[in-house]
Amino acid sequence: MPGYVARVDAKWSKSPPLHDSDTTQPIVIYISEDSKPSRMKRAAAKHLIERYFRQLTEGCGNGACTNEFCASCLGFQPMDNNAAAIRALELYKINAKLCDPHPSKKGISAAFPDNHSAKDAHPALMGDHNGTMADKDDLLPPREDFREVHYLTEDKVYEILSICEGKKDYSPLIRVIGRIFSSADGLVQSFRKDPGQHRPHTKEQRKAHQGKDEDKDEDEKERNTAMEQESEESQASASPGGAASGGAASAEEGRLEDRLGPVEVSVDVEAVRRVYGRLLSNEKIEAAFLNALVYLTPHVELDLTYLDVYDTNPDYLNIFVIVMENSNLHSPEYLEMAMPLFCKCMSKLPLPALAKLTRLWSQYSIEQIRRMMETFQQLITFTVISNEYDSEHLVNDDDCVVAAAKCLKLVFYANVLGGDLETDHNEEEEEEEPASESSGLTLQELLGEERRNKKGPRVDPLEKELGIRTLDCRRPLIPFEEFVNEPLNDVLEMDKDFTFFKVDSESKFSFQTCPFILNACTKSLGLYYDNRISMYSERRITALYSLVQGQQLNPYLRLKVRRDHIIDDALVRLEMIAMENPADLRKQLFVEFEGEQGVDEGGVSKEFFQLVLEEMFNPDIGMFTYDESTKLFWFNPSSLENEAQFTLIGIVLGLAIYNNCILDVHFPMVVYRKLMGKKGTCLDLADSHPVLYQSLKELLEYEGNVEEDMMITFQISQTDLFGDPITYDLKEYGDKIPVTVENRKEFVSLYAEYVLNKSVERQFKAFRRGFQMVTNESPLRCLFRPEEVELLICGSRNLDFYALEETTEYDGGYNKDCRIIKDFWETVHTFSDEDKRLFLQFTTGTDRAPVGGLGKLKMIIAKNGPDTDRLPTSHTCFNALLLPEYDTKEKLKERLLKAITYAKGFGML
Repeated sequence: MPGYVARVDAKWSKSPPLHDSDTTQPIVIYISEDSKPSRMKRAAAKHLIERYFRQLTEGCGNGACTNEFCASCLGFQPMDNNAAAIRALELYKINAKLCDPHPSKKGISAAFPDNHSAKDAHPALMGDHNGTMADKDDLLPPREDFREVHYLTEDKVYEILSICEGKKDYSPLIRVIGRIFSSADGLVQSFRKDPGQHRPHTKEQRKAHQGKDEDKDEDEKERNTAMEQESEESQASASPGGAASGGAASAEEGRLEDRLGPVEVSVDVEAVRRVYGRLLSNEKIEAAFLNALVYLTPHVELDLTYLDVYDTNPDYLNIFVIVMENSNLHSPEYLEMAMPLFCKCMSKLPLPALAKLTRLWSQYSIEQIRRMMETFQQLITFTVISNEYDSEHLVNDDDCVVAAAKCLKLVFYANVLGGDLETDHNEEEEEEEPASESSGLTLQELLGEERRNKKGPRVDPLEKELGIRTLDCRRPLIPFEEFVNEPLNDVLEMDKDFTFFKVDSESKFSFQTCPFILNACTKSLGLYYDNRISMYSERRITALYSLVQGQQLNPYLRLKVRRDHIIDDALVRLEMIAMENPADLRKQLFVEFEGEQGVDEGGVSKEFFQLVLEEMFNPDIGMFTYDESTKLFWFNPSSLENEAQFTLIGIVLGLAIYNNCILDVHFPMVVYRKLMGKKGTCLDLADSHPVLYQSLKELLEYEGNVEEDMMITFQISQTDLFGDPITYDLKEYGDKIPVTVENRKEFVSLYAEYVLNKSVERQFKAFRRGFQMVTNESPLRCLFRPEEVELLICGSRNLDFYALEETTEYDGGYNKDCRIIKDFWETVHTFSDEDKRLFLQFTTGTDRAPVGGLGKLKMIIAKNGPDTDRLPTSHTCFNALLLPEYDTKEKLKERLLKAITYAKGFGML
């Protein structure tokens, strides 16, 4: 029968033992599964039993105690240690009363094991691993209890540590740590800064001081001298943004503190780190911090739940600052016993406190931020793999995982704030036309179908409080990918999580409010649910309108186009829809090619998108320019096409996301950043215009006389569509302003602003307008980063056909062990990259892998008759390949290559 074992070391404390064996042998009590509360962890159960044991043998120290289960109660009958151990188990089972600590108990807290008898009773917890009884001679000298110590300073810790090291007895320090670190009031007052102490370091100073440890034997005078020197350096140093990019970064870039100043707290963080560094290396002392945190967190949770402790005393935040400096928080003991409730406490902090804590952490070094990130990540992983989740028991209902995710959010935004920021350079949002006032309710409102998020995507409260967005961070301290927790993604029920995100967000937690923890594949699934529900909503509204107002039923977005006039037909139809009712763009798309019999179950739409893009990106049309070196397209500033053509491209990209189609689009990343709301800067030129970027970078790095050697002005020249040169003044009278060492950064910034923003403003605004017609009510902007949006639209370029082989299903009599199937995969694996892309295009309608790779693609290979001269065929709507059972491997390869090379159009089989 499964159960737990509780070990109580019943040694002499007040009364002598009845038998000699009592002094050396622990009492081991077997706790069956039935006697264990369902949610009590083994360590917590053992801890409670030991507290009951101490209460029965030592009492609480209160002479007026009325608890009949306490040795300090007037009518209590003393018992031997064996009886007390058995009685402690019984009290634990009935959840009997535990006394609170009383100050009359000399130098101790009965609720916390920091006296000598508690130490003897709990060698495993307090670091006494010998498990033997102390000699009587050791108990005779009077012990220093340091009762007058109500808070700690670095000096006081070292003073007590020095005494303990001299006596080779660390119990006084253990008791002090236990008392102070388990008390919210004591911890708030501890490790305060001296008046006028140095301010936090700038980014450059932190880099210079990373990895440098203080000498443990250095006296306080030397420490203060070092701090003063660091302070002077901090005030003297500058923090120019973007220096790592060869000076090409804009002046607005930089860390949070460079713009708003460092965040001040009353706790001396450096002193706390030094103290932890000295004490955590001592095994006898280290356990005291764990036990103290276990006792501290319930009281802190009550304070934050029922009292406005932060509003009345902002220094209450010191508790979380001090605890998070413990470098052992990631250890299994902390993860199981202390961190779950501590994270819950932290998540209950008011929003201003969370923002202040985030700003403070943003000033930490990369190593410190990474340590905190890994602590919360390990807690989430540890909890997820220790439990089983299903549709009835959701990970969203696990308080520990939810609290840890909320705490990880603070570290994530600290990572953003600590990176290179661009809070300026935002694209101007086009103002929506005000809706006509109506005294009556609309049909949507009457039916409960009123549109959500009319004012755009929701804004995270912490993000709003901090005044930044993830998009503002050009380069975080830690790559965003490291914040993704794959075990959590594996157990997350995305359909339920999406419901909580859209409908039940007040009472249920959704991990989509912490999108940084989700991978692109999981987020794309959430977006898929949002799109499908929007399609269903549009169909329902259309059906009801047809009944109420007698309109013709048209629940889908139907496009009928001619293959040789695809742009004209699509442009006219989509332009009419955009003018009459843009909401129709959010209906499910059905495409029909005139004169062809294909029924659109997804495959026809895929080819429609591809043909439109091929036509639009044709260099002969002149809408886009093509860079041979980067293989990327950019908006042609001299294009003669009207804005409607660019709007159509934007609509097509939006429809592709909305209908879960992958497109063969080759844009630089700056296009997706601009779609998400950020203007292009000189750093983006490295991707979109690499030759120009290199030239501007060399200009910034030139050490000679720029004005005489370069002979350039603030007037630039470029060629139009017909090859004729045109000039543009970056500043008024730019042709008369020479570029010098003093103004060359301004020249580079204005040049990039013109190339990436001003010169293509008309084209890009039309493009973005079309994109937002489809995606404006989607959670796209609040869930995805620009690089993830590119992945949604273009898919992955990494084609792992072995992963595709593992996930492929078979039908019609085929299985993975059939000769023809083995021949098929051997043949495909020998294809060139180009032939592999043609095969994907033939089978799925696109030559790209979906988000998550080819392993996420569900392809079906079905038998299509015996050996024949017919070619293989496919249903791109269902990713199905119809493969005849060819006699030889050579014939299979020949027929397959011919099919994928000349495939075009749709017909009924």
